[in-house]
Amino acid sequence: MTPLKIAIADEHKIFRKGLIAILEDFKEFDLVLEAGNGFEIVNQIPFKKPDVILMDIKLPDMSGLQMIGYLRENFDGVKILILSAHYEDQGIINVMKAGANGYLLKDSEPEEMIQAIHDVCEKGFYFNKYLSVTLIKELLVQPPATIGSREAMLNDREIDILKLICEESTNIEIAEKLFLSVRTVEGYRTRLFEKIGSKKIAGLVIYAVKNGIISV
Repeated sequence: MTPLKIAIADEHKIFRKGLIAILEDFKEFDLVLEAGNGFEIVNQIPFKKPDVILMDIKLPDMSGLQMIGYLRENFDGVKILILSAHYEDQGIINVMKAGANGYLLKDSEPEEMIQAIHDVCEKGFYFNKYLSVTLIKELLVQPPATIGSREAMLNDREIDILKLICEESTNIEIAEKLFLSVRTVEGYRTRLFEKIGSKKIAGLVIYAVKNGIISV
């Protein structure tokens, strides 16, 4: 398997070195570029050809939105994973609609970062666990990237439950509405994750939108 080429753009050298130390433990990654500003990254992309850029939303020489716009216009195949210390709904929506493939908090566990890198490469997106279903739906009105999903044949009951999950209903609420036991609903929910091929609610919502099960 060819290693994924990674670039890092963050003005804080200590943080960059911490990311590098984490990535070095994984043979599936090849760090090809690191820089403390956007211009250096932009100038080196044609030569280093990274698959994924781990990028702080705030760089000293250009805004994150400016850099995302430039990358999307000139290097659309590069995946962009935003790293930020801030969780603000509108900020996440802005960068995702601008063309970023994912948004990750800087205090996330290393395992989540590794998963996020794989997700943006394999699925085209990464939504972290803090995003509500409502925000995910808003992002999907103008998808930032091509979003793929596994083919899944759902029966009528699974579709009913999927719709209620997308309405943010709890297992107890779903059980009451459909006259099922909570344990039965839990079983359906588990099967939906397996059939659709997702570990998170975001994947279920994306599948439902793509297949016309719900509208946004």
